Amino acid sequence: MRACVQRVSRARVTVSGEVCGQIGTGLLVLLGVAEDDTEADARQLAEKIATLRVFEDDQGKMNLSLGDVGGAMLVVSQFTLLGDCRKGRRPSFAAAARPELARQLYEVFVEVVARQGIEVATGQFRRHMEVELVNDGPVTLLLDSNCTRHAPRDVNA
Repeated sequence: MRACVQRVSRARVTVSGEVCGQIGTGLLVLLGVAEDDTEADARQLAEKIATLRVFEDDQGKMNLSLGDVGGAMLVVSQFTLLGDCRKGRRPSFAAAARPELARQLYEVFVEVVARQGIEVATGQFRRHMEVELVNDGPVTLLLDSNCTRHAPRDVNA
């Protein structure tokens, strides 16, 4: 699984002009599921992101987690995070999971976060969505449930 995690002061996702998920202070997580991902990957990544210390403490250091600041998480499915642009000009999405598996692991991810007492909002799976956010910092992190499995290869090797 791949996740683009952004610390936000607010974020929302709309489908067909209607807001379907929104948060104030918290994390916007764009989540991509790979064909070889497992439930263990979803659980591990959800727990990691939910406890990332990316919010500032009294001394201005990133030392607080989402739970520490009472923040929320907006999780949006985004298979394009698995796009491979190494060849040609059109991305290949061959590494992305089929929709059935992707939906299942996306839902596991959301469930694990919610079980930690964090408010979770979501987009709508397999729909065209518009995502708006105010990136706070800016703070943006890229995480992968298995860095060696999904790490880009050196195209010059």
